[in-house]
Amino acid sequence: MVIDVELTLKGHIKGSLNVPLDEIGKAMSWLIKDVPAVVVCASGSRSEEAVRILKANGFEKVYNGGSWDSLGNIKAGGCPVK
Repeated sequence: MVIDVELTLKGHIKGSLNVPLDEIGKAMSWLIKDVPAVVVCASGSRSEEAVRILKANGFEKVYNGGSWDSLGNIKAGGCPVK
């Protein structure tokens, strides 16, 4: 699963779960701990923080995917294609 912690208005990766960083605590109630997840955002800093929070709460299979650019995501008009 891919979790995009960027604000929706900045775009997101098609097919990802869009969970802004400030809502990651709420999402822990429905995210499944043993499902591997890659967390991404626009720059990589929010994804790093989200991974730290998730791991501190028992999510062991979460990985920082970094920024959209590191994934080769196509952008249009400065925003990622949805």
